[in-house]
Amino acid sequence: MPKLSVPLEELRQRASLKWRLYPADVLPLWVAEMDTRMHPAVQQVVLEACERGDTGYPYGGDYAVAFAAMAQTRWGWTVDPHTQVRRAGDVMNSISAVLEATTNHGDAVVINPPVYTPFRQVVSGYGREIVEAPLSPEGRLDLDALAEAFSGPAAPRAYLLCSPHNPTGTVHTREELSAVMALAQTHGVQVISDEIHACLVDPGHEFVPLLSVPGGEHAVVATSAGKAWNLAGFKAGLIIAGTAATEVLDGLPPLAQQSAGHLGNLAHTAALTHAQDWVDELMVEVAANKRLLQAELAEKLPKVVYEPRPGTYLAWVDCSGLGLGDPARHFREHGSVAFSPGVVFGATHRQWVRINLACSPEVVRDAVARMVTSLESAQRSAVN
Repeated sequence: MPKLSVPLEELRQRASLKWRLYPADVLPLWVAEMDTRMHPAVQQVVLEACERGDTGYPYGGDYAVAFAAMAQTRWGWTVDPHTQVRRAGDVMNSISAVLEATTNHGDAVVINPPVYTPFRQVVSGYGREIVEAPLSPEGRLDLDALAEAFSGPAAPRAYLLCSPHNPTGTVHTREELSAVMALAQTHGVQVISDEIHACLVDPGHEFVPLLSVPGGEHAVVATSAGKAWNLAGFKAGLIIAGTAATEVLDGLPPLAQQSAGHLGNLAHTAALTHAQDWVDELMVEVAANKRLLQAELAEKLPKVVYEPRPGTYLAWVDCSGLGLGDPARHFREHGSVAFSPGVVFGATHRQWVRINLACSPEVVRDAVARMVTSLESAQRSAVN
C-alpha cells in the first residue's frame, strides 16, 4: 500500500498544526507534515516504552550510533558517534546552540533567500545581524554572492546553509559544497548546515553530506530523523561537528543537550535502524507527485510555473503569471486550499507559494482544482 494513501477523513482527525490551523473545509498543503502513518517498528518502540512506563529522561548515545551507521551505509560517510556527535533538540534549537557557541551578539550571519523562515528568526532572535546572499535565478547557490557576503563590511562570523534547500528543493553538488567550504575558510566563516531533509531526495539523485567534502571537517551540521520519518511530534536531533570543529561541541550552551525527549530519541533511533527502505519508497511516491503537479499545472494553469527539484517533498511554485497580489491568500480565501506564502521565505518572492507534496495524488489533483476554482470565483466577483 502506498505510504501517502491515508484517507482524508482520517487525516482530518489529527490534532497537529497542519490540520487544526485552518477551518475544516480548507485543504492544508503548507507546513511540512506528511500524510503518512507511523512506521510499525517506530510505533512499536514508542508503545512498548509507554507500556513499561519508560517515560523519563534521555540517556546514552544510541541515536548517534544509529545515525553513524546510516551515514556510512547511505552516503559512505564515516562519523565517529562518540567524538563528533552530541544529542540535541530539534534542528533550529540545535542551530541556535551552535550560533551561541561560535558567534557573539551583534555578529553577522549569512543566509540564502529564499530560505526556510526560521533561519531569519533564529539569527535576529539571538541578536545577530542578517546578511543575504540570494540564490541564483536558477535556484542554486550563488558562489559570487557568497564571496561578496563573506568579504563584505559586515564581516560575517557564520553562514547558515540549508541542504537540501528549503523551499526550492535544490540538492547541492559536491563541487558547490567544496567551493563553499573553500570560501568559508578563506574568510574565517563558520558554516552551519541544516541537513534535516538529507534522506528526502528523489531516486537517482545524490545527497552529499557537507562534512564529507574537502574543507567540511571545519563545518557543523544540525540534523534529525524527524522530517524524513514524520516524527516532528517527537523532539530529538543531533549536532555533528567536522573532525576539525569538535571544539564547538565543548562550547555549546549548558542545556543544549537537554532539549531532546527520551521518547523522541527512541523513536528516531528506531526509524534510522529499521526504516531506511521506508523513506526510499516514500520518495518514489513524492517524485511521482512532483511530476503530477507539473502536469496538472501545465494543463489547467499554464501561467503557473513549476520545475521539479530532487530535494524535499516541497514544491516551489511561481504564480507571478496570474497577476495576484498575494497568491497564497487568494487560494486560501477563494479556493479553500492552503499553501505557504513565498514572501515568508524571501521578500522578492511574493508571487510564489510552497506546496507540500507529501500527500496522496488525489489531494494534489484536488489542490490544483481548487486553485482553478479560486480564479474562476475571482473572475465572477470582478464581473459582478
